[in-house]
Amino acid sequence: MPNRVPFHDVLLSTVGTPEQAELLDSSPRSRVWRVRLADSRVVIVKQVTGTGDTSADADTRFAREVAGLRLAGRGPGPSVAPALLATDPSARVMVLEHLDDLGRTADWMPGYAESLARLHALTGPADAGALPLWSGPTTADAESFLALARALDVPVPSAVPDELAGLLERLDPTPHHALLHGDPCPGNDLRTADGVRFVDFERASLGNGLVELAYFRIGFPTCWCAMSVTAAPLAEVEDVYRATWRGLTGKDVPGDLADACAAWLIQGDALVERAHRGTADQFARVPTEDFEWGYVSARERLVHRLGAVADMTRDHDHLHALGRLSSAMAGGLLRRWSNLRPLPAHDARPW
Repeated sequence: MPNRVPFHDVLLSTVGTPEQAELLDSSPRSRVWRVRLADSRVVIVKQVTGTGDTSADADTRFAREVAGLRLAGRGPGPSVAPALLATDPSARVMVLEHLDDLGRTADWMPGYAESLARLHALTGPADAGALPLWSGPTTADAESFLALARALDVPVPSAVPDELAGLLERLDPTPHHALLHGDPCPGNDLRTADGVRFVDFERASLGNGLVELAYFRIGFPTCWCAMSVTAAPLAEVEDVYRATWRGLTGKDVPGDLADACAAWLIQGDALVERAHRGTADQFARVPTEDFEWGYVSARERLVHRLGAVADMTRDHDHLHALGRLSSAMAGGLLRRWSNLRPLPAHDARPW
């Protein structure tokens, strides 16, 4: 059994000897085991692999996750991530605290929002450089989004290009130092007796926490299980997030949530899973094919995001024209493809 789990001398001496191991489901970029040690403790062992990536990329993802877990493991109150017990950088292996997941609950979002705010509040200016800065949309993304509007025969208001240029400037992550998870999706959050804890920090970064609070409005943009949150539940989770942040930092959340939602809208790569990002202009595909990710199609994700941005920007000082364009694009998509479905409701979460 020890030969099946990548425990080499460094882990054997610091953690102990594995006696039983169960391989768990994970992404193609890692292998994960639940391991019972000789002293009866149970731990999680994760090995970051190079499947589909270069070795250098796997090294980077391992270092990023380790740094994110160490930052997430500090601070007052219950932890928002499993404790990092040991690492073996030469094999890209980390040993993590095993968490007992309490499973599904219909009212999962308030606890998620609270833990998300607590995660974001753990870091500050002194942590600059500890992780890469959040990588947001680029000028090329904005141009591709406008090209999609034209391909759908939707007129682009003359003010939109300048609004998008201003948006990109405001999205500069440099002034912000929140600890971002990078992929805070259902399945990467575990409901424990001490609150929600997040796992899988391979995309951790520093930036503005609003880009992850935006997940509720924009339909969980990096997740296969896209879903819709509306009305009272949406107001509640945003209030929980903002109140938690204010209680921990003594300040209001900086930035503009509409900007964060618009950032996700104009990124074509947010229509596909990670393995396909950076491989094609995804917006250019939308007029001719409706590609699926999970159980939701690209056009269905896009209609939801367009509607969310349109709703948020009707009276917005800097994004009013983008809001009008978003409303027109959503209408154009629905007229062309009347069978597009709304995103599943948040209480239909698959786990």
